[in-house]
Amino acid sequence: VTYSLETLFPQDGKGVFGIDRKSGEIRLRNDLDFEDVSIYRLQVDATDQGNPPLSGHCKVVLEVLDVND
Repeated sequence: VTYSLETLFPQDGKGVFGIDRKSGEIRLRNDLDFEDVSIYRLQVDATDQGNPPLSGHCKVVLEVLDVND
């Protein structure tokens, strides 16, 4: 199974998160700031290597909490 990631909201949030194509583990690529964006909506797509390939997806909602202020 291979995984891919799409940022649904906000549109300019691309590049903040990355995904390991083999394990599906989501990681931060940049810092998060509650004052800039308080919620992210991501879509994870999974595709197998069958013939024909089957795929599925799920939505991940990430809420940024402001703990340093």
